[in-house]
Amino acid sequence: MPIRALLFDHDGTLVDSEPVHFHIWERILADRGVTLLEETYIAQYAGKPTTDNAKDMVERFHLKCPHQELAAEKSLVTQRRLDTEAFPLRPAVKEVIDSCHAQGLMLGVVTGAGRNGVEATLRHNELRGHFAAIVSGDDVTASKPAPDVYLLALERLGITAAECFAIEDTEHGVSAATAAGISCIAIPNRMTRQHDFSAATTILESFDDLFAWLEAAQG
Repeated sequence: MPIRALLFDHDGTLVDSEPVHFHIWERILADRGVTLLEETYIAQYAGKPTTDNAKDMVERFHLKCPHQELAAEKSLVTQRRLDTEAFPLRPAVKEVIDSCHAQGLMLGVVTGAGRNGVEATLRHNELRGHFAAIVSGDDVTASKPAPDVYLLALERLGITAAECFAIEDTEHGVSAATAAGISCIAIPNRMTRQHDFSAATTILESFDDLFAWLEAAQG
């Protein structure tokens, strides 16, 4: 069946946001007397929802605050950053999006995080008109690895799972897409390369490789 749509994750996939998230968490924990090492962040927290990370951090580091407070602070600091500066696009992302849009493919952003980061990215890079749908964690009760965001994206675009591919950078993201019946292409970033991508259709090194893969897939 021809590919009609591509559904992109946001954080870590379209944008190189993981280093930013690490440094924000690093500062928040430093204020509470905890040193967060990059290798700990990569092993335990990269690519996971803010609330899940906050719960683990409270337990792991024996913090004297509720995880909701930690998550709220992380969200506030991230929003302040996005108010002035969007996350940087990963290399070749804009070229891929421009090309796919020009070919008539429907494009969607499907993220387990909040919508504000997506809107900042699309606004800053003048890409909002390229996307037919944005589905975020704000739209569902259960975030990734639950399939809810992907199922909602299929509904909003009026397509079946067989007519699209998802593009993800994390194990949780691949799990969410495949649970919705969508084949998934994994393009890990530096902080998620250790994830288990065995459920992905293929694993690519970069968005440059996505051009060739899509061309071959479409015959």
